[in-house]
Formats: sequence, C-alpha cells, structure tokens
Amino acid sequence: MDPAGGGGATVANDNIIGGGEGEKFSVGNIYSVKVITGDEFRGIVMAYDPIPNFVVFEEGSKPRSGLSKNTRMVNASFITGLSYLGKTEDPLLTDSCCVNLDGLRAKEALAIRQAEAEAERMGVGVTAEAQSIFDALSKTLPVQWENSDILVMKEVRVRSPYLSDCVFGGTDAANNRVKKVLELVRRRLQLVGT
Repeated sequence: MDPAGGGGATVANDNIIGGGEGEKFSVGNIYSVKVITGDEFRGIVMAYDPIPNFVVFEEGSKPRSGLSKNTRMVNASFITGLSYLGKTEDPLLTDSCCVNLDGLRAKEALAIRQAEAEAERMGVGVTAEAQSIFDALSKTLPVQWENSDILVMKEVRVRSPYLSDCVFGGTDAANNRVKKVLELVRRRLQLVGT
C-alpha cells in the first residue's frame, strides 16, 4: 500500500481532508522528498504536527542509532514531490535512544545563569538613555545597577541624570576616570548635556 497516494504525488496540490495527511505522514514511513526550493532527500518520518503542517524527517532510509542524526523539519505545504519508499519497523530505535540528563541539566543551569546575568544588566525604572549609558560604560568598565544609580568599579556612583558632575565616591583617580569615560560615552551617544 502506498500512503502517499502515488509514486510522484504533489503534496502542495493534494486536497486531502480529515486525517489523510496524518496517515501519509505516519511515523516510520520512508519517502523520497522534493521541496519547493528544489532540494531532494530521502527521509523517515519522525513526527508530524497537523496544526502548523510540519513534518520532521530523519535523513536517510534507515534509522541511525547514536547521538548524532540529521533531521529536517519541513512545512508540508512546501513539499512538491513525495515518493513512498516503504516503512521501518522501529523508526525511533527506542532500544538505543538515550537522553543525557546531566548534559541537559548543565545546559539548563548555564541558560539560567546567563538569563540572570542579563537581568542584572537591565535597570529597573530607568530611562532608555540611562540604560544606553550603562551599556556603553559596561564595555570599558565593570558596572552594575544599584537602584537607579550606576555603580562603577564597586566604588564610584553615577546618579541621574548621569552627567559628569553626577559622579560621586571612590578615589580621585577612579572618580576622574569615570567622569572622562562618561563624557566620551555621552558624546558618542550624542546625548545633550555632555
């Protein structure tokens, strides 16, 4: 039986109603696929989602075990040619599938740390101009937000409206350096009141 409905069926023009696409793209079916861009490949259906009309193929005509597989996610509307080649018994190779939980936890922890670091760089209740100044200062000096003040090098404080005469604290050398960098930043950002 050929679920594709013929050797060289054109999927984009098929008017299949109901569960036809789901049957056509049932997991394990092997197809020779041609897409609207002209690319051609052989693939095993790994998943099909009828709402966005996407098909996930594992490239090749035999399932591969191991950690590395080439997959393609294709909008079924963009498939111009589909030839049914057969069906695999165990397309997902469930006996050899594995998920590296330690690797996933490490990636999650890294993503959380990165998100927290990005959140710390965002000023709460500050103007877009203040955030631009903070971002520019952070390229040359270690900075952090402390309420609406920018704390530079953990000793020099820049208060709103973030002009050079709004720089307080720290040693004279640190204070003067922050003032000079702030003036250059404001000039580069073309902010009024430099």
